[in-house]
Amino acid sequence: MYLSKIKLHNFRNYEKLVLDFTPGINIIYGNNAQGKTNLLESIYYLSVTKSHHSFLDNNLIKNGEDSLFVEGIIKDNDLTNKYSIELINHKKLLKINDDKINKISDYISNINTIFFYPDDLNLIKGNPEVRRRYLNIQLSQLSSIYFKNISDYNKLLKIRNDYLKKYVDRIDFDDNYFDIITDHLIDKSIYIYKMRKKYIYKINQYSKHISKKIYNSDNYEIVYKTNFDHFDFNDEDIKSKIKEEYKKNLYRDKKYKITLLGPQKDDFEFIYESKNLKLYGSQGQQRLGVLVFKLSEINIFNDFKQTKPILLLDDVFSELDNNKKNSLLNYINNEIQTIITTTDLSNLDENLINTSNLIKINGGKIEEVE
Repeated sequence: MYLSKIKLHNFRNYEKLVLDFTPGINIIYGNNAQGKTNLLESIYYLSVTKSHHSFLDNNLIKNGEDSLFVEGIIKDNDLTNKYSIELINHKKLLKINDDKINKISDYISNINTIFFYPDDLNLIKGNPEVRRRYLNIQLSQLSSIYFKNISDYNKLLKIRNDYLKKYVDRIDFDDNYFDIITDHLIDKSIYIYKMRKKYIYKINQYSKHISKKIYNSDNYEIVYKTNFDHFDFNDEDIKSKIKEEYKKNLYRDKKYKITLLGPQKDDFEFIYESKNLKLYGSQGQQRLGVLVFKLSEINIFNDFKQTKPILLLDDVFSELDNNKKNSLLNYINNEIQTIITTTDLSNLDENLINTSNLIKINGGKIEEVE
């Protein structure tokens, strides 16, 4: 899979832009604050319909304007498709080949991207919600069914929590209704748990090899933590066992008026050399820990969808020494479309520069490369 062309209109600092990419390595360079990261963000937005760090879509619209438009041509094996997102009056219009898409679940898993950027350290240093959100986005890229399940789960969770808040102290608390909601909630949660556990398992399968190449150590692991670590989710009786846990916890749910069990409490930890990187890792180790995680995802996407995702690397070289930089470049090679941003070409290998597509950005415009 690769992005062959992108068109932007009023996205961040881009008034208008039409840009072609090559299937291999593309290097976007220029001074700071010229729009390099914004360009990567537009590709990610085209893929998952969300920014990588802004929760408000309107923040993506160029100052003084009231709408934005992003369009991309994606080539995947023998298929070529056009995808677009238009945001106007707080409404998002999604299209595939000019056909309107009404459900995000029918759009979101078509373009696969993996985005590494400096603030990704929050995946380790941030709170569990940051990690859950990331996992949900990645799994939704893999499977529209996961996207639908997590969306349905969140709706059911809100209904259950609202019921706990409104009726828990009243005599008209309907146990049958509450049990039905809980039952549906558990159905959705089992699917979510299974997908998350499988994803983390696959990460650990691939990360040791990648960590060995970049870290020169394969003592790297992601530990997935749930309310139900002690359960085997392939057990035929898993639903009844989890249902029993909810019954045991009902007193606490009513006391605090919120659902205290479920995927909304999940977390995962980065472990390197038997230590938790959040608590004991240096910033350099944390940065590499996230990088290994994301490079491992390439293989998962390839396994699951028989196509490689688009790799977006924002300023990834600034804190890597030459050995790690070369190890990373050798791993990436030209087998996956990679779009890299950097402020300084002199830090890069001359052979890489000569074999890559160079794109110079200045003030939201493309400059001719000498």
